[in-house]
Amino acid sequence: MYDRILVPTDGSDGIEPVIEHALELARVHDATVHGLYVLDTATMSRMPMDTSWEAVSDMLREEAERALTQVEALAGDTVIVETEMTEGAPSRQIVDRARDADVDLIVMGTHGRGGLNRLLLGSVAERVIRSASVPVLTYRVGEPPEVRSPEE
Repeated sequence: MYDRILVPTDGSDGIEPVIEHALELARVHDATVHGLYVLDTATMSRMPMDTSWEAVSDMLREEAERALTQVEALAGDTVIVETEMTEGAPSRQIVDRARDADVDLIVMGTHGRGGLNRLLLGSVAERVIRSASVPVLTYRVGEPPEVRSPEE
């Protein structure tokens, strides 16, 4: 069912279960995982002018390398992983990469913001869901899953 699975990562705390879920799906379907880290250039443009762009760029690239190395490490020898770092608007880059790599599924984390926070901050996951031409599986980052009793 799935031959290529895209898992965008931002290297944040709590992203490991998202990656592990994508890797488990890849194991079951004998699929390749495409790890993607997007350097958010919009964030960089909001930094103070006296900021050393080179230092910030180096720091962000190191963070990206750590995040992509995490995907490879979690896969071990059980899943083929291809990684890529790109720059731009995260939602657009994720959708473009999914199209270009002809992926069958995107597995990505969401911080589960709602209400005013989502309205003000937007949601990368929501924009990807609205724009992607393939299924998008979202996994809430940072909170344990809510367990409901059978009576509910």
